[in-house]
Amino acid sequence: MAWVIDLVVNKLKYKLRTKLSLSYALVALLLVASISMITNVFLQKQFGEYIIKQQMEKTQGITSSLTQQYDTKTNTWNVKAIENIGVNALEQGMIVKLKDSNGFMIWDATVHNNGLCNQMIAHMSENMTSRYPNLKGGYEEKKHTLTNHSKIIGNVDIGYYGPFYFTENDLTFIDTLNKMLVGIAIASLIVALFLGTLMAKRISNPITKAIGAAKQISKGNYRERIKDNSNTAEINELINTTNNLAQTLENQDMLRKRLTSDVAHELRTPLATLQSHMEAMIDGVWEPNKERLSSCHEEILRINRLVGDLEKLSKYEGENLILNKSAFDIKELVMTISNNFETDFKNKAIKFSISSESLFLKADRDKISQVFVNLLSNAVKYTPPGGNISITTYKDLDDNCIKIKFTDTGYGISLEDLPYIFERFYRADKSRNRMTGGSGIGLAIAKAIIDAHEGGISVTSEIDKGTEFIVSLPIH
Repeated sequence: MAWVIDLVVNKLKYKLRTKLSLSYALVALLLVASISMITNVFLQKQFGEYIIKQQMEKTQGITSSLTQQYDTKTNTWNVKAIENIGVNALEQGMIVKLKDSNGFMIWDATVHNNGLCNQMIAHMSENMTSRYPNLKGGYEEKKHTLTNHSKIIGNVDIGYYGPFYFTENDLTFIDTLNKMLVGIAIASLIVALFLGTLMAKRISNPITKAIGAAKQISKGNYRERIKDNSNTAEINELINTTNNLAQTLENQDMLRKRLTSDVAHELRTPLATLQSHMEAMIDGVWEPNKERLSSCHEEILRINRLVGDLEKLSKYEGENLILNKSAFDIKELVMTISNNFETDFKNKAIKFSISSESLFLKADRDKISQVFVNLLSNAVKYTPPGGNISITTYKDLDDNCIKIKFTDTGYGISLEDLPYIFERFYRADKSRNRMTGGSGIGLAIAKAIIDAHEGGISVTSEIDKGTEFIVSLPIH
């Protein structure tokens, strides 16, 4: 049973182009069918009312013509003229029976030609019932009194198929109209299919290309891009989103490869040192004295710091990061942290300055301290001897936040590196010198902490002129 259901579901899957084309055709067909049906019903109703009105006018014409055939002087009827009127009425589908005021039959169409009368009524009945089976019609007679100067001169019974009937010409007209409506429906269907296919192609082509690009991306070809644009907002957004996804994945793939290379490099050097030292001591080449054991211990500490940084970054980037917020003075925190770098400032003859006022903020003091330490440590590391470092704090009333600006006159960061410096293990120093490059996750940790506080961190830099980091923390 399951394979039968799968087969049916698969058979019900059509391409978007086919669905759009069929939708256009179906809408056109429904519209034409609805218009045709309404037109047909309305026309037949109006046509029926028109026929009934025509019958009334014919009846009035017959009674008027018959009245004129009475001679008031001789009180006699012109039978020959009456016969002509009756035959003419019979040809129009109406049976006339004329009696004088005493009830004497003057002229009777059924007596004149009974077979023709019966045949005519039967033919009308067959035409109407075959076309309108629900129409309750049949032969009807209506009596009309003939008067001349207010004097009753006779009575005429006029019979016909009622409540109305269509002649052959009427039915031919209705058939022709229906054929025209069917022709219009077919023409509309063809035009709708053509236009639907054209529009569906314009809509589906960019989507098809987006699908192709997504397939290439899923296979690892992140350089795939869609170059076409669409005048449909949603499709254009899909194209831009797909291209952005490819660009993001390409960047992430590059960072992942670089991360692997950086981690391997960071671990290879201390591990190689440990291995050579241990092998030398095991083989008896070196004595396991305090100095050599201390060297091994330093390499172990370096590896441990790297692992610790990774654990710290994982903790800060996690969804369950807990912030222990408390109110504290930003100025006091900046001065406390800067005091810890006095020795570094003195050793490199760096001129350090603070421009701050007491600004109280409710945040996680320890984690904000980590951010400031990372930023100040980078500033010291990349500022040459004799350079300048400054920290400025101020309140931005427009953004309702406190901003802390770290400015240095260091080596700067190139434009190609700026977009990626907050990525883990990314370092603008391609040589990966551990003395200057660090582990490459300090800024990633800083950004994770600021993001957790719903703040922001930005950077501007220029080669050989310096770098400026601005931390924004919202005032709650």
